[in-house]
Amino acid sequence: MPSVLSLILGGGRGTRLYPLTKTRSKPAVPIAGKYRLIDIPISNCIHSGLTQIFVLTQFNSVSLHRHIANTYKFDPFSGGFVEILAAQQTMQHEGWYQGTADAVRRNIEYVSSKKYDMVLILSGDQLYRMNFQEMIRTHLVSKADVTIAALPVNEFQARSLGVMHIDMGGQVTSFEEKPKSPEALARMRVEPHWIDQQGIRSNGRNYLASMGIYLFSRQTLVDMLTSDNATDFGREVFPAAISKRKVQAHLFDGYWEDIGTVGAFHQANIDLTKPTPPFEFVVEGNPVFTRPRYLPCSRLEKVEITNSLISDGCVIGKGCVIENSIIGVRAVIGENVTIRNSYIMGSDDYETTVESNAAIAAGTPRKGIGSGSVIENAIIDKNPRIGRNVRITNAAGIVETSVEAPTHTISDKIVVIPRGGVIKDGFEV
Repeated sequence: MPSVLSLILGGGRGTRLYPLTKTRSKPAVPIAGKYRLIDIPISNCIHSGLTQIFVLTQFNSVSLHRHIANTYKFDPFSGGFVEILAAQQTMQHEGWYQGTADAVRRNIEYVSSKKYDMVLILSGDQLYRMNFQEMIRTHLVSKADVTIAALPVNEFQARSLGVMHIDMGGQVTSFEEKPKSPEALARMRVEPHWIDQQGIRSNGRNYLASMGIYLFSRQTLVDMLTSDNATDFGREVFPAAISKRKVQAHLFDGYWEDIGTVGAFHQANIDLTKPTPPFEFVVEGNPVFTRPRYLPCSRLEKVEITNSLISDGCVIGKGCVIENSIIGVRAVIGENVTIRNSYIMGSDDYETTVESNAAIAAGTPRKGIGSGSVIENAIIDKNPRIGRNVRITNAAGIVETSVEAPTHTISDKIVVIPRGGVIKDGFEV
């Protein structure tokens, strides 16, 4: 078995997921009610037998560090670890990471250790389930310097992704980021029978998209990062490797979603509420891990729930209607509240009687969602204080707000109430 070091890239400011990333890094954003985005790649690594993991981040890393420290603990004799590598000033570097490749270069001392044969580069904001041992096998059998996970996609999808062309042996010969013209698309087209021969049905998917998952032979990665100043894997390191190294495609045919925008994040969560969801967090022998919590069962009284996920420790009042929605841990919802196509993230803790009385005295709603409110097509971040008879529905159909309001933002037509947001009684948006 080769020794593999896994590096999970935490990303930059996460501006496309703002305001969910206002006080946390992208990998720390809650998903599916009780998980964090970072749980996805870490769980994939653990189930693949890869337990030496670094998470590279630089923005708002406190909550991410706390989650990892409270979740991933290995037997001290196993050699396994999940550790944060946050950007820091050194004698050689005084600024922030300038990109994904620069982040790894700045931590080259951890990568260059000869005890590792390969380095696996992963993203911290994707939803998928993959056995990386299969990718390692492809890398070894093909004797590649770099192996990249490739997803068959149709022409429409190819226009918004980085796509690659391969030869009959699966070696990548060219790469183009978001091809738009018919000529560019034609150059990147892969013969469907080649995809079928790999045991994957093409079904009109004649292009191979980069999933942003790279497996490098350790020395290859060290040589490439120390020989130039490339800052990004997708735009610079990977395309440069094609002309100088053997780059092999590893085909993947399963659910994969890049959830880097508010719209994609909202849709990915709502899709989980379907009777047959495209992604399951618990598969026999292969669950997604997360922080253990000691919470009571949720308490519901005469509530109408359709195609929804209710997390632990919730209190949901009488007469509520919840459809196609996710309710996160410790959510407190008043009576006769209607929630549709929305993600309510819940709370970090329960409000005490003293805190509740102080909030009322200050003219602020209690923590949770007040009675009689209607919430549709929205994301309510953690610890909200939403008053009674509030309507959050984006009735005007606004696509994007140009200026952030004190109470909310709208992105991709989704109303987002930021973490700890306060909405007074009767407010409408």
